Amino acid sequence: MPHRPAELTPTPEFLPHSGARPLHWLATATAMAGVVALAGLVQPDASATGHPGPASASAAPASGPQAAAPDAAAVTYPLDCKGLPTAVTATAQGDLDGDGRPETVAAVRCDAGSGTPPHAIYVLAQDKTPGAAPRIVATLLEAGKRQTAADLTISDGVVTASLLGYSSPQVPRYSPDVKQLAKWRWSGGKFRQELTNSDARSV
Repeated sequence: MPHRPAELTPTPEFLPHSGARPLHWLATATAMAGVVALAGLVQPDASATGHPGPASASAAPASGPQAAAPDAAAVTYPLDCKGLPTAVTATAQGDLDGDGRPETVAAVRCDAGSGTPPHAIYVLAQDKTPGAAPRIVATLLEAGKRQTAADLTISDGVVTASLLGYSSPQVPRYSPDVKQLAKWRWSGGKFRQELTNSDARSV
């Protein structure tokens, strides 16, 4: 089936927090609509501004040992889980911008213990500063979309996931009837998303 490209608008480096929605254990993403520009995927600019400079897709990998991918368990995720913990259900690691340093993509949802909480998908980067904690630099999928992510992978700089969702509020949460194959590629300073519809399956 044909792809439906979507250009995702950059937003500031840090994700703002938002208020909780009155939904039963539904994780509410605090990211702005769309995917934020990956501030962590650019090399820091040591000039007076102190802000990151532009990334180069042709940047040569750093010499020496391969940098470790960010630890998804070391991040506090901006989900409103009504007091419940969050759970990282899947991760994938890979170099998304060609700078030789791997990023981690994490599928995260509220650890509700029952039901099918929706996922959010985050991109994590590791600062070069010794002892710095990994940080969220982009949101690929907001929990407010009410979709479940599966089969999360990174290959040749492309993030891929199967997204299961619902065509209407009347569809039971245990039986999603919409399935899409989602791909995100870092290009031109932003993620570009492609979605392909396919048959849904229950989870």
